[in-house]
Amino acid sequence: MMTTIITIMRTRTVTTMTTDLSALLRLLSWLSPAFPTGGFAYSHGLEWAVEAGDITNAATLQSWLADLLRHGSGRNDAILLRHAHAACKDAAVLDDLAELAAATCASRERHLEAIAQGNAFVAAARPWRDAAWHLPNDIHYAVAVGALAGHHDIPAEDACAGFLHCFTSNLISAAVRAIPLGQSAGLAVQAALAPLILETTSETRDASLDDLGGACFRADLAAMRHETQYTRLFRT
Repeated sequence: MMTTIITIMRTRTVTTMTTDLSALLRLLSWLSPAFPTGGFAYSHGLEWAVEAGDITNAATLQSWLADLLRHGSGRNDAILLRHAHAACKDAAVLDDLAELAAATCASRERHLEAIAQGNAFVAAARPWRDAAWHLPNDIHYAVAVGALAGHHDIPAEDACAGFLHCFTSNLISAAVRAIPLGQSAGLAVQAALAPLILETTSETRDASLDDLGGACFRADLAAMRHETQYTRLFRT
């Protein structure tokens, strides 16, 4: 009898682990730098901030990204992702959420960055999508990731933390090229931001859509100024 109980417990443990790992593998695939969303081509206005002298080293880069996570687009994207995750089965709500998410983009280039990556994500994620499942056209990147994660029963916490890690790592990669910044310094910034990524993930857990907003005016202005920057490496 005891042997049977132990065998059942072991079987259940392995099954749970396999399910969790399957979800993790999907999330890792979608948020990998190799996933073809074109994230390497965007700097979120950071390229202009480098030229203007706002970002000159690892410390100023970390401060800039921390503000985005606490008070700017990083926090907003986390809220949008969570609501898309919750509404993944409701086409009408997703449509409304996609429109709202697009309206949160403070400039033409921010809109381009969010929508182009969202559309690219949806196209690349086709092997994981049910043909009958609806996603809006011209969808914001955070909404697309949240909706697909919810559709696959990936926990919202995991999806949110993974997305914010992807968000910051893409911008750190842009800074490594634009400042330029050494790879080791870039990795140090990524490591230093980990607690804040987890904090933002936790703080947005119960956030409503009324909590969308921001106070990163310099970052928004940087994205606007980038539109007319004479020499550019990045699309935004």
